[in-house]
Amino acid sequence: MKTTDRIFSCLLFLGGIGHTFGTFIAYGSKPELLLWSLCASLFLFLLGTLNFVRASRSGDRTLGWITLIFNPCQFVSAVAFGRLIQNLYDPRVIGFCIITLVLTAMSIRSIVAAKQSKEHKAYA
Repeated sequence: MKTTDRIFSCLLFLGGIGHTFGTFIAYGSKPELLLWSLCASLFLFLLGTLNFVRASRSGDRTLGWITLIFNPCQFVSAVAFGRLIQNLYDPRVIGFCIITLVLTAMSIRSIVAAKQSKEHKAYA
């Protein structure tokens, strides 16, 4: 499962790279929109990195909770983008939705595993 977790974390990071390239193409001459869109890319890089680190630190409940909060935020953002462009079936929307759903499930798994590990140590 760690491998799957890391793969989807890397996919989110790669999505951030694609978002960055698309940002420069779409908003290169509009500095205000360019700045906001690059901030979204930065969020994708940060979230991808946090998920990758969480995959390696299965006992870290705090990191699990952080990613559990922010992965669904990215899901909502992707759906909102799909509604704005009036195409919820756009590959970018579907891709980010699948990635963030998997990472959300992995975050829940990490939190539960950390809790079970802590309880097991308490009884040992």
